[in-house]
Amino acid sequence: MCGIIGVTGGAQVTELLLAGLARLEYRGYDSAGVVLEDGERLWRARAATGTRSLEDLAKLVEDAPARPEAGVGHTRWATHGRPTDANAHPHLDCTGRVAVVHNGIVENCRELAAALADGGHTLVSDTDTEVIAHLVEDELGAGAELAGAVRAVVRRLRGSFAVGIVRAEEPGTIVAARRVSPLVVALGDGPEREGLLASDIPAILGRTRTFWTLADDQVVTLRPGSVEVTDVDGVSVAPRSLHVDWDLEAAEKGGFDDFMSKEMHEQPQAVRDTLLGRTLADGTLAVDELRLDPAVLDQVDKVFIVACGSSFHAGLVAKHALERWLHIPVEIDIASEFRYRDPVLDQRTLVVGVSQSGETVDTLQAMRHASSEGAPVLVISNVVDSSMAREADGVLYTRAGPEIGVAATKTHLAQIAALELLGLALAQQRGSLSPDQLADLLAQLGRTPELIDDVLGRDEAVAAVARRFTDVRDFFFLGRHVGYPVAMEGALKLKEIAYVRAEAYPAGELKHGPIALVEPGTVVVGVATRNRLWEKMLSNVAEVRSRGATVVLVADDGDGETAAEADHVLWVPPAHELLSPLVDVVPLQQFAYHLARAHHLDVDRPRNLAKTVTVE
Repeated sequence: MCGIIGVTGGAQVTELLLAGLARLEYRGYDSAGVVLEDGERLWRARAATGTRSLEDLAKLVEDAPARPEAGVGHTRWATHGRPTDANAHPHLDCTGRVAVVHNGIVENCRELAAALADGGHTLVSDTDTEVIAHLVEDELGAGAELAGAVRAVVRRLRGSFAVGIVRAEEPGTIVAARRVSPLVVALGDGPEREGLLASDIPAILGRTRTFWTLADDQVVTLRPGSVEVTDVDGVSVAPRSLHVDWDLEAAEKGGFDDFMSKEMHEQPQAVRDTLLGRTLADGTLAVDELRLDPAVLDQVDKVFIVACGSSFHAGLVAKHALERWLHIPVEIDIASEFRYRDPVLDQRTLVVGVSQSGETVDTLQAMRHASSEGAPVLVISNVVDSSMAREADGVLYTRAGPEIGVAATKTHLAQIAALELLGLALAQQRGSLSPDQLADLLAQLGRTPELIDDVLGRDEAVAAVARRFTDVRDFFFLGRHVGYPVAMEGALKLKEIAYVRAEAYPAGELKHGPIALVEPGTVVVGVATRNRLWEKMLSNVAEVRSRGATVVLVADDGDGETAAEADHVLWVPPAHELLSPLVDVVPLQQFAYHLARAHHLDVDRPRNLAKTVTVE
């Protein structure tokens, strides 16, 4: 879970590397480093100072070669080895003439390292990445050029990776390869036509809007004005091209204090854009990206949703809606566990993978397992032409725009909207909802951006409640029906950015054990808007109040009965029961945000987390 970048050609190699690393920092910030190649040697600088890594790296680079011909850079989220200078990328071979940056995990690194040590190599880090440099060194020693050496090494690696490699003896050249982990390449639009590669488009977007993506086990050789792609056997292939319409301004803070607050305020537009153009003039629903054959959808008798983190919570919301609207069973699985429990799948089971980045390796591998079992696979993703989108049978894009903050906000709401849109499209296809029911639900879904905007306008009221709990270290979150996944998401946000313990439970489960922890002073946050289990939810709230808990409730505007059971209320406008999570989760995001800010924490870059999880 790291970010890599490479630049070859032009007068701004160093500047472009540092700027790109700053835009990739959301992928990891335990350490950062660059290698610059000036036609004669490799020059390296690394810094492992956590959130200050890039600042310290920029100071070190003041002593860099004046005009390097090429360079590669890396920002790290540690997997193998602690975040130290020695473990920071780029890594070198024994000669110091080959440098590697890597995102992913080399699963057979131990056996490779043992063989390298037996062959006389000295490995100086604790990382899995360093073995790649030494393997390339061996292939070069046998007479291969860099591209051929990388192809040979790729054949020996197990796991996921995107690598960028430079060699002092081949100036102006970067060789890169990928398997599972994301990688894009491009040529700059200017007269210098610099070669560019990165883990994510924003890192190099300022130089061009046209990119190429690589398939698994493809190898690219980048030089100024030149992109050459082969498969692992050296056969030339044409990479897939991609044009991007958005620009760097979309990835800037836009006057907000941080990306998280900006992205929370973008949520109404993210949902609007996800819904935009889906309804035709005759009232029918058209989900343009769906490539699945309607005949395949007609025979579906079961849906599996696989996801992780906030995407999993979006899937839990969708389970309620899809089962109600389609009248077929819907299962939701943590993606990292899905394929290891031997799920029963066939061609009548629709598997829906949900991932903000479209690169989440747990979800990607779950999808691949489903495909191998003959199940049709559809992806909900925010990134066009991501790995998951390319491999799925169908794709529905969320259109939320770039999300830089590590904790998901606008992409989470866009996922809920997309999943419910999918449910309505399937209901239309199968005839399980009448035209009037479908039209009414679509109309109510279309009104949710206004309701979200209403909640965002109440930010200061939520902040006032949050500030009352700055000394609290443990929270319970409760919900029932669709309120339970909302409670789970609220608890996750509090853990992610405020670093306090927050556990979410179905409210009815309290009396089966957790209520033993409730005592005077315990803070309970409940989602108590009026779904079908509202009365039961209030009974559960009464159980904790009677034991001295302080209660904060999310409640519909004007609901005095709910407010009477709370010490503090986070008010929201009423919404349709199955659509209410789009509204109800917003004050819980704000609550976590303001508690984190009260603790003077960096909400955009929470510790130990990365935006795109590309390791299992």
